[in-house]
Amino acid sequence: MSTYRDREDAGRQLADRLSGLVGQPDVIVLGLVRGGVPVARVVADRIGAPLDVLVVRKLGMPWAPELAFGALGPAGVRVLNESIASGLDPDAIAEVQRREQAELERREARYRAGRPPLDLSGKTAVIVDDGLATGATARAAVQVARHLGARRVVVAVPVGSQEAYELLAAEADQVVCAQRPPEFGAVGAYYEDFHEISDDEVTETLIATA
Repeated sequence: MSTYRDREDAGRQLADRLSGLVGQPDVIVLGLVRGGVPVARVVADRIGAPLDVLVVRKLGMPWAPELAFGALGPAGVRVLNESIASGLDPDAIAEVQRREQAELERREARYRAGRPPLDLSGKTAVIVDDGLATGATARAAVQVARHLGARRVVVAVPVGSQEAYELLAAEADQVVCAQRPPEFGAVGAYYEDFHEISDDEVTETLIATA
């Protein structure tokens, strides 16, 4: 499997696989905060679609944060996996939700300053991240996008595990994953430059593409 120079390089190669979206009406590209935003910026530019961000917070099990029992999104959207959540103590659920809601609101305030609330009514939402490890965040993003009115939801990533790909394929209308290595490691292993994206980089990207 080849590696990407950086997220911009990954975005260029991913955009080549999304050429079928060029010229389609009501397409919007959504970068998952934070690492998906630089990839999404290139994709949006290449396919001629507007760019926005989707802030999603997983609601993770208190003792296993990677295992999600639900997710929070903008505009008060909450998605619960009832089969998991029903076995949790309500106080534990409330504490996790309080913490994640506070972080979601902080990020929304930072990234949406001067921008209208995200409205996906009738749109094809193209959710872009820099990679899929477990797929839990992207799965939550798909559910949130549907709650926000998206007509069709596409997940697009430069690299991902086969397991995550199959998980997303059952949730999204389409999954575009440029590379699916048989022995998947960490997402960062497939990038030469995989520096952590800062809040400032996200806001600068959004301002530049506004």
